Amino acid sequence: MPIFKRLQTMRVHVVLFTVLLLALAACNQSSEPSEEPRTGYHPPPPAVTTLTVQERDVKVFSEYPARIHGARQVQVRARVEGILQKRLYVEGQIVRENDVLFQIDPERYEIALRRAEAELANAEASHADAQREWRRSVTLYEADAVSERTRDQALTELDLSKARLDLARAAVDEARRNLRYTEVRAPLCGVTGMETLSEGNLLEWGALLTTITQQDPVHVRFSLPEDDAAIQSAARRAMGKTENGNHRYEATLIFSDGTEYDLKGELDFTASTIDPRTGTVTARAVFPNPDNSLIPGQFIRVRVQLQSFTDIFMIPEDAVTQGPQGPRVFLVNHKDMTVSRNVTLGTVVHGEQIILKGLERGDRVVIMGHVSLRDGMEVSATEKISEEAS
Repeated sequence: MPIFKRLQTMRVHVVLFTVLLLALAACNQSSEPSEEPRTGYHPPPPAVTTLTVQERDVKVFSEYPARIHGARQVQVRARVEGILQKRLYVEGQIVRENDVLFQIDPERYEIALRRAEAELANAEASHADAQREWRRSVTLYEADAVSERTRDQALTELDLSKARLDLARAAVDEARRNLRYTEVRAPLCGVTGMETLSEGNLLEWGALLTTITQQDPVHVRFSLPEDDAAIQSAARRAMGKTENGNHRYEATLIFSDGTEYDLKGELDFTASTIDPRTGTVTARAVFPNPDNSLIPGQFIRVRVQLQSFTDIFMIPEDAVTQGPQGPRVFLVNHKDMTVSRNVTLGTVVHGEQIILKGLERGDRVVIMGHVSLRDGMEVSATEKISEEAS
């Protein structure tokens, strides 16, 4: 029995050993074929779309709510006292410079002028008599016929007569001016407002009679947000350019129905300080208005050219990513390897990003497939034809 049990035990060991050998062999057979493909497999390079950049000229515009103002608005006031006799214009009509608008009763000023002219004639006669007396005194003094005091008195009287003559001439000039001011004339060409005082009223000096608004050209006033007011100088600094005084910033008027005004305007003023209450900068554009179709007080929108670039690069906005050192793009070199490059951004125009610094002519910028890229990766690049080139 002990021998029989030992034989059974040995058979069990042999069977177990055989099963173990078969299992090891199976493992070796299953693993050997998988090693071959794992060592020789290379994934294909990622596919990307590139755009070869070229220099472009770009103008950047933005729209703002605005209001129209007359280029000048002048208050017409009485410059002499008197009774307002006539209004010689139709309220709201266009008047020309120097047109007579009002007539103030001139009678008292006509009388004052005649009085001044009479006093002038008297002063002229007195002065002529003083001159003759002075010449006689000099002749007699040289002949030792009168004293030095007599001669000096004649000279003093001559000087006094000259002073009275100058006063009389000034009085005549003032009387003529006052008489001229009885006709109240338009100081400029424009549209008249309503009269403040009607005929028959007694006017005091400086009384307001009406206002005149010059409507050709007109001023369009609006507010630039702080960012827009600074964008122009920031862009010039980034490109290393300075203002040379030759830039002209164009403006377009847009009415409430979406139509555009036929004539172009020009941005001629921006305030040098930012309003701390609103965070905006006051700006003004000038528009010609030859047919007076633009009315002061009218609300419109104005499209203003904020920047003008020459030889600048533009790429799709989505092509720019954020790297450790700020905005960057991926380029593809001649070996189809990726290279990241930091760039300086301008503004976005219709979905395209202006690049102020960082790109050069002929660079191939990755515009699609750049999300998972890293420096030095091999890629399969497909070139997109630029719309500017086509």
